[in-house]
Amino acid sequence: MKKYKVFGLLTMIIGMMLCISCQSQKLESGKDLSYEPRYVPLLQGGFSHVGSILLDGNTRAENGQLTLIINGNQAMDSVKLVARIGEKETQVLAKTAKVKGKTTLELAALPSGVQSLEVHVMANDAHDLKDKVNISVGNIMLDKKKIAINSTKEVPAYRLATALRSYGFEGVHSYRIPGLITTPKGTVLAVYDIRRNSSVDLQGDIDVGLSRSTDGGRTWEHMKVIMDMGEWGGLPEDQNGIGDPAILVDHETGHVWVAALWLHGKPGKMAWNSSEQGMKPEETGQFMLVKSEDDGLTWSEPINITQQMKDPKWHLFFNGPGKGITMQDGTLVFPAQYKDENQMPHSTIIYSKDKGKTWSVGSGARSNTTEAQVVELADGTLMLNMRDNRGGSRAVAVTKDFGKTWTEHSTSRSDLIEPVCMASIIDNPHIDQMLLFSNPAHEKRRVNMTIKASKDDGNTWPEGMQLLLDEGQGWGYSCLTMINEKEVGILYESSVANITFQIIPLEDVIGK
Repeated sequence: MKKYKVFGLLTMIIGMMLCISCQSQKLESGKDLSYEPRYVPLLQGGFSHVGSILLDGNTRAENGQLTLIINGNQAMDSVKLVARIGEKETQVLAKTAKVKGKTTLELAALPSGVQSLEVHVMANDAHDLKDKVNISVGNIMLDKKKIAINSTKEVPAYRLATALRSYGFEGVHSYRIPGLITTPKGTVLAVYDIRRNSSVDLQGDIDVGLSRSTDGGRTWEHMKVIMDMGEWGGLPEDQNGIGDPAILVDHETGHVWVAALWLHGKPGKMAWNSSEQGMKPEETGQFMLVKSEDDGLTWSEPINITQQMKDPKWHLFFNGPGKGITMQDGTLVFPAQYKDENQMPHSTIIYSKDKGKTWSVGSGARSNTTEAQVVELADGTLMLNMRDNRGGSRAVAVTKDFGKTWTEHSTSRSDLIEPVCMASIIDNPHIDQMLLFSNPAHEKRRVNMTIKASKDDGNTWPEGMQLLLDEGQGWGYSCLTMINEKEVGILYESSVANITFQIIPLEDVIGK
């Protein structure tokens, strides 16, 4: 029996020695490691995870050095290396400030079971949003053994971004549903849901917030609440939620309108499923507006236009989130959606020919479509670009009679892929027949936020005029505006913040 015990002990010792030998040999051999870059926005004032060095969970080292090369017009405020041990367990191994050019991070001992080493970078709050930053890794030293690192793919220069709203800002759980316009005075106005207690859709304690910028989106004023139904009807605020905003600027008067859905009562139930047939707030969701006549500084009390347009048989009727438009003839148009008597959703439009005094509604453009955006083409035709619950690609229809009749567009269900999500489409008022479009460019997942351009009123969307902004996964809603003739503004639900704003030179999308 003693022989077997001794033999077992020897076997265990030999195994341990072999393991140590293999580990030592691994470091001495200098076997290359892989670096997986992540193409995401670089946040002002917050860390962005830009890539990971992949390990196998068995690597050990008491110390080390990592070489990084970071080149932009301005230094990055901070860089840190984070050991990823498990899904939720991490440990900071190194951190340094004011990084530009080649830098070396001194690493602490690698923790047991480390799966990867993540590179996180942060820009300061004043970093130019138009800066582009190239980031790459050189090599790594572990216990004085030099190991080469090979990148798994090439990525473009990283772009800066502002986390306009995100988790926990001002004590709010989360923010969603971006809308964005540029007023005739050049002011940029952003709207969004303030979801105070959770990220879920109505019903809940949700208001509509607004952020205002007078310098083209470089800086923003303090958030304002512009739509809040309070404790209407004696019910608490979490039974008077209002959200899913769309914003519209009248370029003739300078007046700004915001549309949103108000749900009264129905605690703990989703508006999409609980809104019923009828007209009263106690029965069905309400189509609400507010108006500003001073460039977004002050706002009217909510205006209820449900009675003007809703068919009592419809279960739900409200705007398409994002933005509306002013046509060349001065007509105001918002995208809209309704669920008919059979609860089948349809995208449509609402419009006003008297500057918002009265509103009319079109017919459904296509069954089983919901959140849409509208744009006026060069010949005055309205194009409706729709989220289609069939999945895979956008539905597109056009009308010449304000939605009384619709014609399917040649690009419908083919040219613009989507994972069933909201998207944005705008015309460029500075270049005839140019449209810009943004959405998660993927058929299944809300990843790869991309801006695309068309120079022929949306008949084609060339691959050479597409710009990836964020390959990561987010909620995926977006809204575009032309800040000026050379710059595009985009407000979107990114992988790094709830509501993210970026300034994109138009030439980066369409080429010089």
